[in-house]
Amino acid sequence: MALPMASSPAHHHDGLLPRMLAPDAHANAAPLLALRDFTVAFRGESGPVPVVRGIDLTLASGEALGIVGESGCGKSVTWLAALRLLGRGAVTSGEVLLSGQDITRLSERELAGIRGGRIGLIFQDPTSSLNPVQRIGTQLGEVLRLHRGLRGKAARTEALRLLDRVGIADAARRLGQYPHEFSGGMNQRVMIALALAGEPDVLVADEPTTALDATIQAQILDLIRDIRRETGMGLVLISHDIGVVADLCDRVAVMYAGRVVETAATQDLLTRPRHPYTRGLLAALPTLDGPRVRLTPIPGTVPSPDAMPPGCAFAPRCPIAIETCGGEIPPLVLAAQDQRAACLRLGETATQPGMPLSTLAASAFAEAGA
Repeated sequence: MALPMASSPAHHHDGLLPRMLAPDAHANAAPLLALRDFTVAFRGESGPVPVVRGIDLTLASGEALGIVGESGCGKSVTWLAALRLLGRGAVTSGEVLLSGQDITRLSERELAGIRGGRIGLIFQDPTSSLNPVQRIGTQLGEVLRLHRGLRGKAARTEALRLLDRVGIADAARRLGQYPHEFSGGMNQRVMIALALAGEPDVLVADEPTTALDATIQAQILDLIRDIRRETGMGLVLISHDIGVVADLCDRVAVMYAGRVVETAATQDLLTRPRHPYTRGLLAALPTLDGPRVRLTPIPGTVPSPDAMPPGCAFAPRCPIAIETCGGEIPPLVLAAQDQRAACLRLGETATQPGMPLSTLAASAFAEAGA
């Protein structure tokens, strides 16, 4: 059964410029969704192995928050665990507050009403997320029945409207088809329709364009942007693609080895990164202008969760690490206005020149008129 949830930048940027010019628009709003000291561990042979280590994040109503980082840093696990979708092997602690209510304390039945209802989720691979032996209309109808109480003709009418809204032509015929009769991009549109069926307050999009070609990626991102503009829902966009995040998000959180190491308004993070890891991510991306230069990769690899180094987890790969970094875990502290970073050498990073924007990020700002 499909869970009832709801790379290149898109080409249209209506409404992007006001967000870029006013990054503090959501700063004073009460959070719609908040993670407080949220931790996730998996059971191992020698006891629980932490994979997410004390996450603190907030999402205001109508805000778009991007989550970026290398594979294995805990981006997807954080949100899947928050919605209790990782099974009994995952052990969590901390709070997940939705409009002030801690949903970690809800029963499975109560939480099922929130998943796909107030919180929609778009998975990385729509083909494996949809039920291959049920027609699209049946899967949409189930979500509409569970979360909105719609049945019969009313449910069919709404299902047709949803498919039309996500750009699927000939919706009446498509309702009777199976997922294997759709392309990857069309299945992703179906997943978005499923996520919208519950009329969510928050949409969590986990790498929504990973398996799609560049043209379809742009169409899907345009669709997500248009839907956000129409509904005012909050968006959590999980991605390894900084260009996509720059295009869609008001604010960005950078994760490394299960922790948030930097948060800032999107433009501030891209032009004035303070954490060495964020700087390394941007340095590994090409620039739009100037001479072609060899890209600078971050040396080494992300440490294994069961072999985490003491102190700062990034210290073994950090070009400015000192001895203290290997023995002290840095807290996430204010590094600039509305910008926080978890680094013991913020004084050093403040004096380093700003990083050039990546090709994709610069394109997003240029097209927006920033």
